[in-house]
Amino acid sequence: MIALIATALSACQTGADGLTTSAAPPEITPAASSAIAGDMVSRFAEQVGPGTGTIVLKEDASPSGQALAAALKGWGYAVATDQKTDDKKSSIELAYVVDDFEGQTLVRLSTRKVELTRAYRTTAAGAVPASPLSVMQRN
Repeated sequence: MIALIATALSACQTGADGLTTSAAPPEITPAASSAIAGDMVSRFAEQVGPGTGTIVLKEDASPSGQALAAALKGWGYAVATDQKTDDKKSSIELAYVVDDFEGQTLVRLSTRKVELTRAYRTTAAGAVPASPLSVMQRN
């Protein structure tokens, strides 16, 4: 029993040297992806400041990945995908996860200093928030 609990808890730990790999299910429509990305990036800008640095984002061909990159650029952020940046001070590593959870779409944006999470109800025509925004700040 103790070994089972220890195994389950160890799966919850993250490595100290990197963020979660970005991922999104392919069944989310481009319209829903765009609505979610627009909302999450506006909330991200409230926490980090608009256009405050280069966002280092793992390249992703999914509708969610493309919508997130477009929304970041729309808010004035430079977006570098799968490449190193020269200035580590003004670069912000960003990872995202989009997942189905209890009939809703759960979205998380993570940097080393802040993590934003929100649930959405999605349709073919778009998405609307289904929960308040959760903000976790790290020191």
